[in-house]
Amino acid sequence: MYLLGYDIGSSSVKASLVNAETGKSVASAFYPKSEAPIIAQHLGWAEQEPETWWKYMKMSTEAIMVQSGVNAEDVKAIGISYQMHGLVCVDKDHKVLRPAIIWCDSRAVPYGSKAFKEIGEETCLSHLLNSPGNFTASKLAWIKENEPDIYARIDKIMLPGDYIAMKLSGEICTTVSGLSEGMFWDFKNNRPADFLMDYYGFDSSLIADIKPTFAEQGRVNAAAARELGLKEGTPITYRAGDQPNNALSLNVFNPGEIASTAGTSGVVYGVNGEINYDPQSRVNTFAHVNHTAANPRLGVLLCINGTGILNSWIKRNLIAECISYSEMNDLAAKAPIGSEGLYILPFGNGAERILNNKEIGCSIHGLNFNIHNKYHLIRAAQEGIVFSFKYGIDIMEQMGISVKKIHAGNANMFLSPVFRDTLAGVTGATIELYDTDGSVGAAKGAGIGAGIYKDHDEAFATLDRLACIEPEETHRQQYADIYEEWKNNLLKY
Repeated sequence: MYLLGYDIGSSSVKASLVNAETGKSVASAFYPKSEAPIIAQHLGWAEQEPETWWKYMKMSTEAIMVQSGVNAEDVKAIGISYQMHGLVCVDKDHKVLRPAIIWCDSRAVPYGSKAFKEIGEETCLSHLLNSPGNFTASKLAWIKENEPDIYARIDKIMLPGDYIAMKLSGEICTTVSGLSEGMFWDFKNNRPADFLMDYYGFDSSLIADIKPTFAEQGRVNAAAARELGLKEGTPITYRAGDQPNNALSLNVFNPGEIASTAGTSGVVYGVNGEINYDPQSRVNTFAHVNHTAANPRLGVLLCINGTGILNSWIKRNLIAECISYSEMNDLAAKAPIGSEGLYILPFGNGAERILNNKEIGCSIHGLNFNIHNKYHLIRAAQEGIVFSFKYGIDIMEQMGISVKKIHAGNANMFLSPVFRDTLAGVTGATIELYDTDGSVGAAKGAGIGAGIYKDHDEAFATLDRLACIEPEETHRQQYADIYEEWKNNLLKY
């Protein structure tokens, strides 16, 4: 018995086949092997043809079925993870009307900003938990004003994952989690956000039927079965955006648990057990995969642009080419905790949401030519990245999230002992590192939705925990003092 998971990204589409009994992936593949094309007709625009996601999905499916030798009849459920905040528009015949406007397209910013001001900040934050911002609803407002002929033909709007489910089943539906990421969900009234729809002039019929995140959301139809080599009637039983799904993949479901990544940019995604928001809108809040009105589970998402990109900049510009990242981590450990008063603010990759959209750049503070060397610089960079995470986690804690545990994949900055120890020390949280990815998580989500697993504890009982880092109590105060000094430098901006 097997479970099939898809991760529909903007760079590639990955498929994984998971043995439901062992919880292990038996085959995985992704396409294209080079980054998928993004259409950018104007500065700040980013679009993709939805049909290319389907093409890459077919290629990935064929590869894993051949690689594994699994019979299609043994695939019992399908789960979908997808790039968040995109907009796909189809007519009554399910024909795509224009390329999808994807997450990194910024054309809708003025529309969201205007709505935030005219509707009222308090109304938006208390109902949507966010500013309308550059999310899916604002993208649709751009189409309504700038492409009225296309807008008039729209029968349903969809997120990328909804589109893939439609291609699989011929049915159009969505989820509360998906609607919340598009700013279409009213948390105060537990229904679609009529006030925002009315403000933008959207008809409620544009919203598809709402299905639970973990439930049957359609079955593979005959046409899709032929194209993908799957069995007709295979149920689709889970879908979620990539960040909620990443949290699911790391078994993050409960208040106080955190899922984190630290690649070029960094993400901290914490689960809140109460409906709340940041009055300054420095973080985003969406319905987590297990959210219900009776038992709230909200994913609070903060993204930091300047994280691993600082570490890679130092490697390219200050370290000999023959030195690997692993060796750099060893060099960082040669400097003491706190880098002897050297502090780096890592915000050199554009405006930062957690800094109220200020673009302050990266800066070095306290550099002493008689004390500091490259070891201090490497360590101060890694510590600065950690402290930016801590600054965001402080915002989460102000919203009522008590951070106790951080789950992360064993990759990128989390491969550095200095990074891990500093993060555990300054937050007081236990860090657990796992071997998983989004498509495997989507497959296990499908197992939950199909009832193959009774709950998430059973689904993730076989998740490989590679390491557990506990905060060292002997250094807790030292980390706290150093963080305060780092923050004092930040607050000057």
